[in-house]
Amino acid sequence: MPHFIIEYSGNLEGEIDMGALCEVIRATAAGIETFPMAGIRVRAIRVDHYAIADGDPQHGFIDMSIRLREGRPQEVKEAAAAEVFEAARAFVAEVMARRPLALSLEMRDIDASLSPKTGSIRDFL
Repeated sequence: MPHFIIEYSGNLEGEIDMGALCEVIRATAAGIETFPMAGIRVRAIRVDHYAIADGDPQHGFIDMSIRLREGRPQEVKEAAAAEVFEAARAFVAEVMARRPLALSLEMRDIDASLSPKTGSIRDFL
C-alpha cells in the first residue's frame, strides 16, 4: 500500500501521456521513505462524462487520490502529498499553461482493520 488513483477528463487524451504520468508518480513515490515500494500501485482512469465550471468543453481535470494505511504522522503525510503533487504539477505545467486544467490531490488513510491485503510481489523483488 499506497494506491495512487488518477482520474482525468477524457478531453486530455492525446495531450497528456497518462502512462508517463503514472510512471512519474510511481518513481516519485518510490523515492519517498514513507511509501513502501512493493506496495505502490498507480492507475489512471479516464472519465468521459463530466461537467466543469461554466461548461466550456475545453476545461479539463486531473484528480489524484492517495490511499494509504493509517498510522503515519501528519507532517510525514503532508510532505509526501506535497512532493507527489509537485511532481504531477511539473509534468502537466506545459499543458496547464495553454489550456484550462484543474489539478488536485487528496490523501486519505485506510483503516487497516477494514482492508485485508495479500500478494506475492514482495516475494519477487
